[in-house]
Amino acid sequence: MRPEDILLPTPAGICCKLGGFHIDPTRPVERALITHAHSDHARAGHGAVLATQETLDLMRLRYGENFAGAMQAIRYGESVNLGGATVTFHPAGHVLGSAQIAVTADGLRIVASGDYKDVADPTCAPFELVPCDVFITEATFALPVFRHGDADGEIAKLLASVALFPDRAHLVGAYSLGKAQRVIALLRKAGYGAPIYLHGAMESITRYYAGRGIALGELRAVRGADKAALAGTVTLCPPSALTDLWTRRFPDPLTAFASGWMRIRARARQYGVALPLVISDHADWVGLTATIAATGASEIWVTHGQEDALVHWCATRGLNARPLDIVGYGDEDEAGSEATNEAEP
Repeated sequence: MRPEDILLPTPAGICCKLGGFHIDPTRPVERALITHAHSDHARAGHGAVLATQETLDLMRLRYGENFAGAMQAIRYGESVNLGGATVTFHPAGHVLGSAQIAVTADGLRIVASGDYKDVADPTCAPFELVPCDVFITEATFALPVFRHGDADGEIAKLLASVALFPDRAHLVGAYSLGKAQRVIALLRKAGYGAPIYLHGAMESITRYYAGRGIALGELRAVRGADKAALAGTVTLCPPSALTDLWTRRFPDPLTAFASGWMRIRARARQYGVALPLVISDHADWVGLTATIAATGASEIWVTHGQEDALVHWCATRGLNARPLDIVGYGDEDEAGSEATNEAEP
């Protein structure tokens, strides 16, 4: 059996005709297996969805109770037989509930990574290396220039700025699912014990994380807070809010942006960010290449991101690699990817 007899890229996403399902489909399908709850991977309107409990819960928060015709939760390490294929979910280390999906048939195993990172994150299960014959990898930061470095060091920069400017409010732009909660957890790890404020678009998901036992400390809504009382505080908000009238409620706001894209200083200047923080929930170039090598896969399929560079790297290592060229996967770290969703008072 060839890999293409098990999984096949289609306009709707990666399809398993053998098992009658798609992985992270880009349009509504009869049966979808979802790696994680970011909107470019998890869409509403499918006939049935199989995902981790956390992913199902987060999709429900984002899309409402009836986001799919039927929902089924699966645990990490649990296997389900679908048609002639066996499906197993493994931690991806990207965000809470994120999973790699291993599909096995006739002794051949293909692993679809979804989005992943191979560094410690206190807000989600760590990435699990899954040996396989074919590895389908993301390529968001698949250029040698992208080396994310130490997230704790970036948090230290933020806290140094807070100490240096006690009369200013620090606004940290971060994606509302995963990145915001990780930044909060890293602040707590660094010893920051003051209340952390949340933009309205951050509240429900962050409260869900806390309800799942993620230690985030005291959280407060910005809504209704006194302007003077916000001096010297840290607030998490969607990146798009950094340039919104919403910022007027803060005393002399200083803007930061937590993203892997902040490695490119032109991006920080483009969005008028005073304090770029290189913190990403995706693997960097070193993480991507090391993971590919460690899987033992002889064939690599590359999707959503800098596909050509990673395909070339694989070829120089004697690996059979191809870009999937599937349209519809976005970039969660881009500024402007979310509406501010909180009206000016």
